[in-house]
Amino acid sequence: MNPHAKLITLLSLILGTTITISSNHWVLAWTGLEINTLAIIPLIAKSHHPRAVEASIKYFLVQASASALVLFSSMTNAWATGQWDLTQLTQPTSCLLLTAAIAMKLGLAPFHFWFPEVLQGSSLTTALLLSTVMKLPPLTILFMTSPSLNPSVLTTLALISAALGGWMGLNQTQTRKILAFSSISHMGWMTAVIAYDPKLTILTFYLYIFMTTAVFLSLHTTKTLKLSTMMTSWTKTPVLNATLMLALLSLAGLPPLTGFAPKWLILQELTKQQMTPTATIIAMLSLLGLFFYLRLAYYATITLPPNSANHMKQWRINKPSTTPTAIFAALSATLLPISPMILASI
Repeated sequence: MNPHAKLITLLSLILGTTITISSNHWVLAWTGLEINTLAIIPLIAKSHHPRAVEASIKYFLVQASASALVLFSSMTNAWATGQWDLTQLTQPTSCLLLTAAIAMKLGLAPFHFWFPEVLQGSSLTTALLLSTVMKLPPLTILFMTSPSLNPSVLTTLALISAALGGWMGLNQTQTRKILAFSSISHMGWMTAVIAYDPKLTILTFYLYIFMTTAVFLSLHTTKTLKLSTMMTSWTKTPVLNATLMLALLSLAGLPPLTGFAPKWLILQELTKQQMTPTATIIAMLSLLGLFFYLRLAYYATITLPPNSANHMKQWRINKPSTTPTAIFAALSATLLPISPMILASI
């Protein structure tokens, strides 16, 4: 990709995200979402592979539909109340339409079908952007409108997302699809608690960014796109593979790693809100995700490659792991002790 085109694309991503997260007016928030959508499409389609082109078209159609729903929801609310403020969403139909639109933007089930396919057609770096940065603007809108939305609908979407994210990730062999279903499951956890403690949702999202970035950067360093490649990547970077295992177990939510903190706090908050059945169900559903995280960790660090004549041994790479990989891997493994301080500072 042309460096100037890449610079313009990245600046547009930053601009769109900034406009959405700093706006109080529906039209400005919608404009930021549109800038973001148009900026990421060249990054998805840059390889000119048929799968990449297909992914970019799918992404455009879904995001355009969701943006149209956002605009329709805000116009319906403005027609009924005369308000264009994000926090003044009071019309019931508008609330329901916005919930559906944000679910499409975030890839929440049952609007999740586009997300694994788009990630599979993208490069690892673009998939990282789609899983982290592109989720921030719609999550900000959900954060600002959460007092107006129906908690029962949000809880239902959360449980379906946690179930499908865990269940459909079990039989995957492509690492990008596995991480896509992991993202759907984590978005379910965030949605479950946003109506009761929005700050906890933001904390969960930040910690999710740290853990997912560590995993994606590790996979990008070793050029790992499927499980069979992951089995042989230990010969390239043994230390990085051990770090990848910690990041995966942190995503699974195992103590004493960082990923345990948000799940623990979310279950605690749901129990405080007299939602013990919901907390029990979502905790049980996290075991589905734990299975495929353990499978990834097992492939990355424990299995040996088959010793067949037609199997090529992979040599160690000369370039060391990058500094961002080391920083995010450290953050994804060591933040549990200070998580209450982080929560208090938000």
